[in-house]
Amino acid sequence: MRDLSVLEQLILAAIISLGDEAYSMAIRKRVRQIANKNIMYGTLYNVMDQLLRKEYVTKAKGELVPDRRGRRRMYYKPTTKGKEALLKAFDLHEAIWANLQDLVRTHRE
Repeated sequence: MRDLSVLEQLILAAIISLGDEAYSMAIRKRVRQIANKNIMYGTLYNVMDQLLRKEYVTKAKGELVPDRRGRRRMYYKPTTKGKEALLKAFDLHEAIWANLQDLVRTHRE
């Protein structure tokens, strides 16, 4: 299992939190809500392609949407492997920050 970059973690977390509504515009909006980061669509699609190659997400065409001129939305779902990778990243972050509590406390005072 390959490690996730921070951006991959953020986008995978957005996909998971959106459930059945995880398509590009919604994912981009959720990333903005979660991390106050505005990512460009090119960056989003690049990272989602990386997640697909790593088999951390799948994608499927949705129903026709009238305002998309006959094009279908692409919906993304996390795989078990993707969820495990995100949990592994969470565990790593916890381990790092558990050893830095004094730094966090001092910095915030």
